Amino acid sequence: MTMYGTIPASSDEGTNLKFISTAKASIKSGLGTRRPWKQMFNLRSINFPHGVSDAFSRIRTNVGYFRMNYVIIMLLILFFSLLWHPVSLIVFVVMMAAWLFLYFLRNEPLMIFHRIIDDRVVLVVLFVVTIVLLLLTGATMNILSSILIGLVVVVVHAALRCTDDLSSDEERVEAGGYLASSSS
Repeated sequence: MTMYGTIPASSDEGTNLKFISTAKASIKSGLGTRRPWKQMFNLRSINFPHGVSDAFSRIRTNVGYFRMNYVIIMLLILFFSLLWHPVSLIVFVVMMAAWLFLYFLRNEPLMIFHRIIDDRVVLVVLFVVTIVLLLLTGATMNILSSILIGLVVVVVHAALRCTDDLSSDEERVEAGGYLASSSS
């Protein structure tokens, strides 16, 4: 039985295009919470701290402010270290999907059993689960060395980067929140 002249109420193509455009918008808005890379690597803001207390203060402020950027750096270092371990790389890609949906692309707070889960808790849980699953794949030394290298890179940058030109909303940054920024 043919039905000429009828228009279907919904189309699979329209649904797929809507899903793709929604995912694209989520990626843009999710990555919009990271700080501009130009601001992070501003050479005029790099100098040695005046003492140990100044270094710890800079590290605390910079980690709060550039948290998303530091996570991206750590994950990239881990990814590059796993290129020669295919099983570990597959586990890492699956975990990256979890990172994308649970940490990077969320516009709203994560709720589990009607409780709001803090971003820092989500970050720590995802990091621990990623590391444990990767350690089970047999690339232990590779993973541990890449995490150590990533931590050194993050701590050195955070200690050397001045915090004078960062956001004026320091209470929110020190509390672990991040501010929306315009992409540059």
